[in-house]
Amino acid sequence: MPLAVVAVSVQQPVSSDHQLARLLQIGVVLEEVVEARAGEHARTMEVDDPELEALLAEAAEESAGHREQLEDLIDDLEADTIPFEEIKGLVRAQYESEADFDGVLYDQLCNEETAYKFYDDLIAAIEDSDAALSVDRAQLIETLSSIREEEAEGVEEVTELMEKRE
Repeated sequence: MPLAVVAVSVQQPVSSDHQLARLLQIGVVLEEVVEARAGEHARTMEVDDPELEALLAEAAEESAGHREQLEDLIDDLEADTIPFEEIKGLVRAQYESEADFDGVLYDQLCNEETAYKFYDDLIAAIEDSDAALSVDRAQLIETLSSIREEEAEGVEEVTELMEKRE
């Protein structure tokens, strides 16, 4: 089940630290799922494809980095996150069947696009907000914009690999 199926849209301005923490936690979960899925795809692939393996490794590493950045922001808000091992176990349960090459790329593309859209919506919700937040708003937007840009680059990388394979 690609993340696009469980996509979350942020449609209202952020109104409080509590709401911001919950939205950032959604981002953490998105990143945990992407990281776990990329790792599980790499582990269960039946074809030897160094380019795809590198893409999946990069996606997992990037998601781990994004998760850490988001957790740092959440720490500033003094909120708890869901442990990665819990998410990883849930994802592993979804991978009892084998995934083919096209399915792996499609799944990765959906994951990258979903994450990009989430961060785009979250940035807009923060920019549209006039609520007083306990974190530096400029730093928050800068961090989320950087993550969003990396997600956009991920979409491009997966798309290019798909086009090469056609």
